Amino acid sequence: MGSLSAKELRGKIVSRWASSAEVTSAVFDRIERHEPVLGAFISTYRDEALGAAANVDKRVASGEPVGPLAGVPVAIKDNMCTTFGATTCGSKILANFHAPYNATAVEKLLAADAVIVGKTNMDEFAMGSSTETSGLQRTVNPWDTSRVPGGSSGGSAAAVAAGLCYAALGSDTGGSIRQPAGFCGVVGLKPTYGRVSRFGLVAYGSSLDQIGPITQTVADAALLLNVIAGHDPADSTSVDEAVAPVPDYLEQLDEPIRHLRIGLVPQFTAGAEESVRDALAAAIEAYRKLGAEIVEVQMSHLDYAIAAYYVIATAEASSNLARYDGVHYGYRSERAADYVQVYTKSRAEAFGKEVKRRIMLGTYALSSGYYDAYYLKALKVRNLIRCDFTQAFEKCDCVMMPVSPTTAFKIGEKIDDPLTMYLSDIYTIAANLAGIPAASIPCGFDAGSLPIGLQILAPAFQEENLLRIARMFEAQTDWHRRKPSLAS
Repeated sequence: MGSLSAKELRGKIVSRWASSAEVTSAVFDRIERHEPVLGAFISTYRDEALGAAANVDKRVASGEPVGPLAGVPVAIKDNMCTTFGATTCGSKILANFHAPYNATAVEKLLAADAVIVGKTNMDEFAMGSSTETSGLQRTVNPWDTSRVPGGSSGGSAAAVAAGLCYAALGSDTGGSIRQPAGFCGVVGLKPTYGRVSRFGLVAYGSSLDQIGPITQTVADAALLLNVIAGHDPADSTSVDEAVAPVPDYLEQLDEPIRHLRIGLVPQFTAGAEESVRDALAAAIEAYRKLGAEIVEVQMSHLDYAIAAYYVIATAEASSNLARYDGVHYGYRSERAADYVQVYTKSRAEAFGKEVKRRIMLGTYALSSGYYDAYYLKALKVRNLIRCDFTQAFEKCDCVMMPVSPTTAFKIGEKIDDPLTMYLSDIYTIAANLAGIPAASIPCGFDAGSLPIGLQILAPAFQEENLLRIARMFEAQTDWHRRKPSLAS
């Protein structure tokens, strides 16, 4: 069953050609076999998952209705609150934190009868591009275990690529779904800001964070988005469906977009590796053969996206992470002699180096005398970037660019060079600043047999067209069918 997509597996289960309990048991056998090397999961829930799978099989056998993810083994990034297990955010400061409620996205998975097998490793508080900043363990790339899986949703991407689950949820603040999906050769979708509830997602950058699926195929991404999308009264940033209705993303998935216009920003991709540029060019040519028109668009403010993002994101992080003080919950230092030391020593001992760096950057940008020079200016640049996309989408239906300038890099290669690591996100962060949807789909391999991702960006709340455009390419190629040897 390992070669089946989530959508195909669900069909087999409801038609009784497969048993969810047997599939789930096989998944845990794979986790037991490969997890010591991969390190994709922070926690797993074998007994609970097998119980949920057996319940689905029982309901199917009795003819009861079941949900759209009935019996499908799914994983969750460990920054989404769950009443089962700990919610750690990959940090020592939350290593023993147990949430009193489920995130809305998790509740929707459970209501869809998904079988949740575990919670995946991540960069600490989603701050990183390689999953190397996790304070709990290391995750490697299933295509080459000497390389990173990307980040911050590296555990989710590695688990899907290695066949340790059939789909997973990640979160994307500046590319944290798309970049690891690209590095691991799977599909990753960042929905429009407000399309999916953030309630129960532990905040990094509140105006940037968005939950989305990581899957084997575009159809699976559409299936999961069907489940998790929609308005949530508990999330004030969730968009009302009267304003932006939620369509059935699977309904027209296999209908190609006629007269498709693809926007390219040539000067913005010049810094990518040759193999990445070649894969992008080949993908564009494939679309051209399908009848697409290629349009050159100018987006002059994208050059400032990195700077604007790292001011805005770190400023929001410095505010959001102030709640981890050693008093309310989470880690508390045993060496504190007074209240001030409870606060300072708890944070100093439990936060990792990258989290401390970003808190300090954000606090500086928000401090008196620098707010106007940095944070306010970054917000203005953000608006200019949003305007760039609005003008570009008047000429084209989508914009295409690489996911990352390189393929997966070696573990340890960039961890001591923060600026170089930040530049890994150069192609992905603009979508978060603009609040638009973007997807990564497999489009080739480099000379070292490492996956390359194609990024597709679309106007706000146009996930339906975005997925159809992605499916056009997927239907003509077999990149998504190729699996690492570890997944066989």
